[in-house]
Amino acid sequence: MEFSSALTTAAELMAISARTAPKGKGSDVIEIKILKHDQLEALAVEMESIAATTGMKFFLRDAGNIRNSETCLVIGADGFSTLGLNCGACGHATCAEMKSAIAIAPTDTLFKGPVCAIRSSDLGIAVGSAVKTASILNVDNRIMYSAGCAALALGHLPHSTIAYAIPLSVTGKSPYFDR
Repeated sequence: MEFSSALTTAAELMAISARTAPKGKGSDVIEIKILKHDQLEALAVEMESIAATTGMKFFLRDAGNIRNSETCLVIGADGFSTLGLNCGACGHATCAEMKSAIAIAPTDTLFKGPVCAIRSSDLGIAVGSAVKTASILNVDNRIMYSAGCAALALGHLPHSTIAYAIPLSVTGKSPYFDR
């Protein structure tokens, strides 16, 4: 039985869960994209490139998981966007200080920082809401930092500084289980 259409629907329902997840002060800076087919191969190739550059071998393992997936949901957030709460969780006394630090932050990193802690939390809540929906639908999935980094590098979420990817599969045994 072919599940491609069902996986697209599942990814769309997961995207709805991410979009409607609670966010700090009700301000939404979440970006969402569904990747399929050739986009998955390009994502896997980018993950392999990152592994070669950084020496992080789990990117290679995860690239194999991406190749064994039919669909991948990518969720990111604009971590540079602040809420004016001056909470200090980002490591700076004020949101203005965090924004000033962006100009002197390293640019050769996988995620771009510094990041507003509330925006980072918003991303976590959105990702959690999405995988909750996948669980309800019995769709195998795994939250991947590695694939999120590769999606950012490929420009899939142009306004995001941080992202996670969630590959999806419907098979007799989850490809994400024995890694």
